[in-house]
Amino acid sequence: MPPGLAVSVLKAIFQGVHVQSLLQVDRHTVFSIITNFMRSREEELKGLGADFTFGFIQVMDGEKDPRNLLLAFHIVHDLISKDFSLGPFVEELFEVTSCYFPIDFTPPPNDPYGIQRDDLILSLRAVLASTPRFAEFLLPLLIEKVDSEILSAKLDSLQTLNACCAVYGQKELKDFLPSLWASIRREVFQTASERVEAEGLAALHSLTACLSCSVLRADAEDLLDSFLSNILQDCRHHLCEPDMKLVWPSAKLLQAAAGASARACEHITNSVLPLLLEQFHQHTQSNQRRTILEMILGFLKLQQKWSYEDKDERPLSSFKDQLCSLVFMALTDPSTQLQLVGIRTLTVLGAQPDLLSSGDLELAVGHLYRLSFLEEDSQSCRVAALEASGTLTALYPGAFSSHLLPKLAEELHKGESDVAREVGPTKYSRHFRCLQALSAVSTHPSIVKETLPLLLQHLCQANKGNVITESSEVIAVCQSLQQVAEKCQQDPESYWYFHETAVPCLFALAVQASMPAKESSVLRKVLLEDEVLAALASVISTATTHLSPELAAQSVTCIVPLFLDGNTSFLPENSFPGQFQPFQDGSSGQRRLVALLTAFVCSLPRNVEIPQLNRLMRELLEQSCGHSCPFSSTAAAKCFAGLLNKQPQGQQLDELLQLAVDTVEAGLASESSHNQAFTLLLWITKALVLRYHPLSTCLTTRLMGLLSDPVLGPAAADGFSLLMSDGSDVLTRAGHADVRIMFRQRFFTDNVPALVQGFHAAPQDVKPNYLKGLSHVLNRLPKPVLLPELPTLLSLLLEALSCPDSVVQLSTLSCLQPLLLEAPQVMSLHVDTLVTKFLSLSSSHSMAVRIAALQCMHALTRLPTPVLLPYKAQVIRALAKPLDDKKRLVRKEAVSARGEWFLLGSPGS
Repeated sequence: MPPGLAVSVLKAIFQGVHVQSLLQVDRHTVFSIITNFMRSREEELKGLGADFTFGFIQVMDGEKDPRNLLLAFHIVHDLISKDFSLGPFVEELFEVTSCYFPIDFTPPPNDPYGIQRDDLILSLRAVLASTPRFAEFLLPLLIEKVDSEILSAKLDSLQTLNACCAVYGQKELKDFLPSLWASIRREVFQTASERVEAEGLAALHSLTACLSCSVLRADAEDLLDSFLSNILQDCRHHLCEPDMKLVWPSAKLLQAAAGASARACEHITNSVLPLLLEQFHQHTQSNQRRTILEMILGFLKLQQKWSYEDKDERPLSSFKDQLCSLVFMALTDPSTQLQLVGIRTLTVLGAQPDLLSSGDLELAVGHLYRLSFLEEDSQSCRVAALEASGTLTALYPGAFSSHLLPKLAEELHKGESDVAREVGPTKYSRHFRCLQALSAVSTHPSIVKETLPLLLQHLCQANKGNVITESSEVIAVCQSLQQVAEKCQQDPESYWYFHETAVPCLFALAVQASMPAKESSVLRKVLLEDEVLAALASVISTATTHLSPELAAQSVTCIVPLFLDGNTSFLPENSFPGQFQPFQDGSSGQRRLVALLTAFVCSLPRNVEIPQLNRLMRELLEQSCGHSCPFSSTAAAKCFAGLLNKQPQGQQLDELLQLAVDTVEAGLASESSHNQAFTLLLWITKALVLRYHPLSTCLTTRLMGLLSDPVLGPAAADGFSLLMSDGSDVLTRAGHADVRIMFRQRFFTDNVPALVQGFHAAPQDVKPNYLKGLSHVLNRLPKPVLLPELPTLLSLLLEALSCPDSVVQLSTLSCLQPLLLEAPQVMSLHVDTLVTKFLSLSSSHSMAVRIAALQCMHALTRLPTPVLLPYKAQVIRALAKPLDDKKRLVRKEAVSARGEWFLLGSPGS
């Protein structure tokens, strides 16, 4: 278009076309023309001055179609934001847009345009809040709508006020502050809607922030002080009322204003805090004190938002002694709820820089120590105290090192003798709590260097002193060690310290336990138990997963030779009575320690080179099929699979796979080792499925073939659960395994058709194995993938409900329940069968199956009501029986399901 033509076109439209008499599509075209010209001919249009604004007002006036309004609102916003001249038409422009406020629009059903109410609300709000020039017209309108009885109008007005505060200053707000405050106060004090209350508080916060940020002239009035004084005048007296009826609304208003700026926070805190401290001492009941302390806590949290260069400028400095005294009173109160608030308040006070003195810290540590050893009925306080100890230790390591760790060390030493003497259910209670406390405070590098040796020394001394008599004690120590390792993962230096200190020590203890000894040690037997080795392995894994490749390479050169060559030189106190040779005809105890090797090597980064890998893999293969101990052979199989999964493509991987397949086939052919060979097959298959290796298809087919095996068939069916589930110890993403994001979907696509075909072709006695395998696959599959296949698979799922195996029943019910919610139309076609099966299973001998069946009966009520009504009376009668079930959880589900069926078809249900 040549210059000037756009202006001519618009003049012709403004002067010669009565736009609002046109059809919607033509009006939409006019708005589109204006939009395009504003984008491409902005300077030409600005040459029209205020005439352009006046012309557009005439075009928009009276528009009702939401499609056109979205364009019109966008044009008005551009008029203002791109600085078009409004001239004397500011009020007219406001009127032509504000007449739609608040938006009252409900889109018609099946609206092809997809315009929602929120789209119009946000577009109009962007216009109204785009310029301070609208303030004198908009603010009275907002006050009027907030004071109305319409909930949506209140919400929209408060949200719009919030948006306006971002562009307004003191000048625009000055004349309306009293009315705005009165409306907001009334909504917070009197409203029954939490949403209105929340928006009112947000608006007050924004108003205070706006007043705080405005730049003042030297002779101008500071409206912030007067505004905050009005708030304090209307709220302070409620904090002193005996019935405390309006205490919380007043506190919320004060905190909303105080949180807007450092000035507001200081003004309100200095006025309110002395009053609350006085009220705390005046009230004697614990619940009232708790309420007051929670309010104080709210104001203390606000202080964390602001920083002060001068220590004496901090508002809390003058109240420090009173606050500490109050908190310590709360911590010694008999009320658990008041103690909990006291612990939270102490944590917030401690987070204030340089606020607590050394004497305050010593008292705080003493209280936290006492609360950490409370009895069982105060578990919530004990947990909170441990959490607070961890938070404050990171801030004040010196105080906790001086005042807490000596007490914990003494308690731990005392516990060693107490554990040997005491009996009964509380045998280890204080001892366990001491271990929990040691792990909880290990949040600072300097503290870790004190707590870790304590925990490890406890294990070593127990080994020498023959003190620990039960595996639960060792597992408790391992759990504490693992928690310390998890906390160290955030700091590379602490993490490496933990690894190089704890991992050799744990290996040394385990190796020592596996050696023949003249004097029998109770701990040596305990250390070789399955659960204890699993706990030790978990610590080693947690201490390895976050190592850098360089540090991991240092560690692997020590640990792998330990197992292959018996090189114990890196272990502390390595004077062992014999050789450590777990792969060379070692004792059964030594072979069990392969579980610890698995935890280490399967947690290493993928790019860490493992020394003597070929030899190690061959030794693992031999142990996985060559020994009758299930724990040792499974640990070797998992280790082999974990290393195989990370092995890069190439000749070495192909040779290892061929060797593994040959070993599996030879083992399956031998009656003495077929169980171990099957376990090896399962773990190798999972390792390859996760990384999309081509051989995984052949191995899965081999696994399917075993479903018809009379001995291994049930185990093969359960194996599909392992293939589809996330790993917990090996083959995990945390352990750097090669896990593709869509492996379940791919496994489903590649293998479920063969499973279905195998089911139809299988003899009757092995069909349950196919059903169990299929239910495991479907139960682990993301539901969006399953829904399109549901019509073809539903008949098999229903047949699986008739399988006598409770595992199959439970897995199938778990699969069906979400489908009842997500695919009601498909499920409705089988409602007769579903009702019959679910009611039958609600009397199963398995409690888990009964619960799942009742949950499915509950989910059935989401199907279309006309489909369910013929079964209503039958279901209500049948569900009366599980109401008397001997298990409370079953009765609970029965009540919930029967209640939904009672309401079926009733008005409003």
